[in-house]
Amino acid sequence: MLNTKHYKSFIQIGLNIMRYRKEQGLTQEQLGEMTGYSRQQIQRVETANAAPSVAILLEISDALQVPLERLIEIRK
Repeated sequence: MLNTKHYKSFIQIGLNIMRYRKEQGLTQEQLGEMTGYSRQQIQRVETANAAPSVAILLEISDALQVPLERLIEIRK
């Protein structure tokens, strides 16, 4: 688990990614193949066990055809 003041934001980002991935009927493995990242890395981002890099967020945004701002939207 990340020990950071942004942890709650990483949780929200992960949930956003998971929601858009599942809406498209994709598995973590399929999204990994589409982005060039491993299923484990996708899982770590979705569960906030890893801070997502800008690069992975851009790849996921492209793969899911969802604007980056939707992936990083933080609901208060």
